[in-house]
Amino acid sequence: MISPVLFWFVAFITVIPALALIFSRRPVHVAMAVVLVMVGLAISYVALDAPFLGAVQIIVYTGAVMMLFLFTLMLVGVDKRESLKETITGQRWIALALAIGLGALLISVVSRLTFSVSERATVGEPTEVAGWLFGDYVLVVEVLGFLLITAAVGALVLTHVPRLFPKRTQAEIQAARIAAGADPVNKAFPGFYARHNALDAPALDPEGNPIEDSVSRVLRARNQTIDGSEFKDDNKARRRELGAKEDDA
Repeated sequence: MISPVLFWFVAFITVIPALALIFSRRPVHVAMAVVLVMVGLAISYVALDAPFLGAVQIIVYTGAVMMLFLFTLMLVGVDKRESLKETITGQRWIALALAIGLGALLISVVSRLTFSVSERATVGEPTEVAGWLFGDYVLVVEVLGFLLITAAVGALVLTHVPRLFPKRTQAEIQAARIAAGADPVNKAFPGFYARHNALDAPALDPEGNPIEDSVSRVLRARNQTIDGSEFKDDNKARRRELGAKEDDA
């Protein structure tokens, strides 16, 4: 038997978010309200000695289904409110009539239900639940799975944007770069002194001349580049120590 304190706590975290599903206009607020409702239901299941259903409620619905819903929101976009402009004339009155009819149908069906007391206590074990899901309620489970798949496919269709231009291949991109004047090879890396932080020192071509494009233009604009002349004498001295000839130094 659930305690009164836990009952009112669960009622608070489920009824108020459930009302937010009706009156909220932002999809993100609706998603967070659904999460709170599902958490409240999971607490109710655990309090009623059905821990398996509580775990399924958290793992399957709050975890997997809500992640699918949030994924759909990220695809469609949540940067604006829902448009309240009618695209079909009279759709609000049609929706109101359908809602009243559905409510009357549910009330009539629920009012005729009777629950008999079972002689044997039923434990909410996985085998029992599996028998109900894939036996008595297999059609409901399959319909729900179909709706989730339809929602995911619909989100992909809504976010699909046709290309304005055909997709270019890598060969076409490289040809366009060459036509624009870019180098046919990769940009040379800066630096040629092993004892120096070489980001500000240009690379050398095969003839020993510095390659200006190997140094960042930002460093050149700040006058923070060097040409390596201050290392010339030191470099010659060390090469002589290693036995190099004077012409090579």
